[in-house]
Parts: sequence; structure tokens; C-alpha cells
Amino acid sequence: MVRATGSVRSPVLLALPFDGRWLVQNSPARRVPSHGVDVLGQRYAIDFTGVDERGRTASQWGWGTLLSTEPPERFVGFGRPILAPVDGVVVSVHDGEPDHEARRSQLALVAYVAGQAGRLREGPAAVAGNHVIMRDRASQAFVALVHLQAGSLRVRPGDEVAVGEQLARCGNSGNSTQPHVHVQAMDSDDLRVARGLPIAFTAYRQWDPRGRGIRDVAVGIPDERAIVAPVPE
Repeated sequence: MVRATGSVRSPVLLALPFDGRWLVQNSPARRVPSHGVDVLGQRYAIDFTGVDERGRTASQWGWGTLLSTEPPERFVGFGRPILAPVDGVVVSVHDGEPDHEARRSQLALVAYVAGQAGRLREGPAAVAGNHVIMRDRASQAFVALVHLQAGSLRVRPGDEVAVGEQLARCGNSGNSTQPHVHVQAMDSDDLRVARGLPIAFTAYRQWDPRGRGIRDVAVGIPDERAIVAPVPE
């Protein structure tokens, strides 16, 4: 286990870890702790779910959408490249967790939520699924990208990476109801003891969830239910 040296007072600045449009969920702009808990360094975590040009997370519907589960391949974000949000070094990776069936059905979600406590008891890998943890060169904080696609990781501990470099692909591993990427900054590379750190994103375009138009943001935290994408260069 490694702790970040000193105290990180300012938000850890991140680039969006993807191209294209993504829906913002569980944003710390809405509440803190953003996911309702402080465990596993999640206090300021944020989720992004891939969407198409019409804002849909999936273009297909079926009986599983209403009553059961669906294959993760049905979702727009599944398999999309996940990119390094900071310049730094990879400190740990985990692969081998399966990409399980997705759940939009309320019936399927009830049973899944009931099993969350059991997954937490199994340890970080059962919750985070396949993931990469990097050490940010600028802040010395640790940044985790979580719920990655099985077998898609391209990096190993010790690798130097730059902003925009592909690390893996978006998956549905761990404690995930549909394919998305979960991003968080922490003071430790050990999820069992890590404390979450505030984050902010740079150079993103936001489609307002209340229909108030589009704006480009230099530094900020995306709003809950907004759609975001990197500002075109």
C-alpha cells in the first residue's frame, strides 16, 4: 500500500477518459458522498455511461429490458476505448472478472441490489471488477478507472502513460448494472483503505440535462444526468 504524500487540497484535475458522448451519473456535483458511501475511496467518484447521438444508452429493447437481463453488447458504451485521464504511472491492474448481464428491469435490479453487501464482503475486486489504478504525476494522487471489459487491459504496473492513451475498454464487470466507467481519485492505491479525493474535469462540452443548451467548461464537475464529451480541438 502506498499513500499520497502531503495533503491534496485542490481537486485532482482529470481529462475525460473517453471520446464521444457519455451520460453523467452519481456525480459529486449532486451530492457527496456521490455513491452514498465512503468505502473503497468512492466519496467523490463519478460514473459515465456511453450514449449515442440521441442520448440513448442502448438502441435496442427486448423482453429482458422490462423483465430480466440483457447482454452487455447491446449497450452503446460496451467496448468503447477508455483513456488515461492524467499523465502518470500505472501502479496496479486487475483483470479476469467476467462482464455479466446488464439490468434495466426493475425486477432484475431488486435482486441485484440485494446482493451488494455480499459482493462487498468478497473484497474490492468483486465490487470494482476489472480496473486500473494510476498515480497522477501532477498531484501524486491515485486515480482509479473501474468496471473495465474483461481481457481489454493494455497496461501493466510500472507503465508510464500520457493523457489520452488507451488503457482498456468499457465493460460491465464488478458491481455494475450496465456498461459504464467509474472514475475516482484517492489518497492510496489500496482500495480497502483509500480515502476519496475531490476531482474536477478539464475541457469538456456539456449538454444540459434541463434542456438549457450546450456549454464548454474549462474546469468543473459535470452535472447529474448531463451528457458530456471532450471539447473538440
